[in-house]
Amino acid sequence: MADITRRLGRRHLRAAPTAHIRHHRGGQLLHDGPGLSFWFRALTAALSEVPVDDRELAMTFHARTSDFQDVAVQATVTYRVSDPALASARLDFSVDPDTGVWRGAPLEQLGTLLTETAQQHALDVLARTTLASALVDGVAAVRERVAAGLAAEPRLPATGIEVVAVRVVALRPEPEVERALRTPAREQIQQEADRATYERRAVAVERELAIAENELASQIELARREERLVEQRGTNTRREAEEHAAADAVHAEAEATRSVRLARAEAEAAREVGQARAQAQAAWLRVHADVDVATLHALTGARLAENLPSIESVTVSPDVLTGLLAKLGGRDRT
Repeated sequence: MADITRRLGRRHLRAAPTAHIRHHRGGQLLHDGPGLSFWFRALTAALSEVPVDDRELAMTFHARTSDFQDVAVQATVTYRVSDPALASARLDFSVDPDTGVWRGAPLEQLGTLLTETAQQHALDVLARTTLASALVDGVAAVRERVAAGLAAEPRLPATGIEVVAVRVVALRPEPEVERALRTPAREQIQQEADRATYERRAVAVERELAIAENELASQIELARREERLVEQRGTNTRREAEEHAAADAVHAEAEATRSVRLARAEAEAAREVGQARAQAQAAWLRVHADVDVATLHALTGARLAENLPSIESVTVSPDVLTGLLAKLGGRDRT
C-alpha cells in the first residue's frame, strides 16, 4: 500500500520499490514506474498500484480419482506481475488518493484465476488415475500437469501475469480411506520390526552361545592345565619323597654303620677291660693265696673300714668288750 500524506490541500505519494505506480491526469500518464515519489492533486489524479514482487498463492481443492475416491490436493503457485501496464488495464489496481488503499480486490481476482486454472488441470489428470497410483506418483504428475497448464493458459499472459513455480505439497485421501490404507503398511512395518527383533535376538543368542562355548573351552583348557599342574606337582612331590627317603636311607645306613662300629669298639673295649680286670683279679687272688687267714681278715677289715662312713665316736659296752677280748684271747692260744 502506498504511503500518502496531506500538505496544504495537496497529496504526496511515496511507493515501495516493489510497487509499480501509474499516475494519470486528464487521460495522460504522468508517472509510471516502481518506487515513485511525487506530489499530486486528489481531485484530478487517477492512481494505480501494481505489486511486482513474487507472490505465493496457497490453494487447497478436492478431486476424484478414476476409482471414485476423493482426494485433497494442497499446492502452492508462485507468480508475479510481469506487465504492470497490462495488468492495471485488465484488473482494477486503482487506489484511493486519500488513503492509498485499493478500491477493489485485484489480488483476489488473480488468486481465483490461478486457483481455478490449476484445479482444472489437476482434476483432469486425477480423473484418469486410480487412488493407489495417485498416492504413489500423483504429486509429480499433478505438479507437471498444473505447471504445463498454467504456462499454456492464454489468459495469464493477456493479464500480464507470469507463473514462476508450481509446487504440490500433498495429495491425501479421506481420513477413513487413509487409515484403511495405513493398516497393511503398518502391519508390514510391524512384521518387519518383529522379524528384525527376532533376528537380533537370534544373533544375540548365537553370540551368547559362542561366548558360552568359548568360556567352556577356556574352562576345559584351564582344567587340563590344572590337571597337568597337579600331575607335575605329584611328580615333584614323589621325587622329593624319594629323594628324602634315599637321603634318610643313606643317613640311617650311616648311623647304623656308625652304631655298629661304636658297639664293636665298645665291646672290644669292654672285652679288653674285662680281660684286664680278670687278669688283675687273678693276680690279686694269686697274691692272697699264700697269705694266712689272719692277714686276710686284717686286710678285709681294712678294706671294710675304707668303705665305712666316718665315725666320730664309738661306745663299747663291757659285755661286747669282754666277748671280743675273749675271742681274741682264744685265737692267740690257738
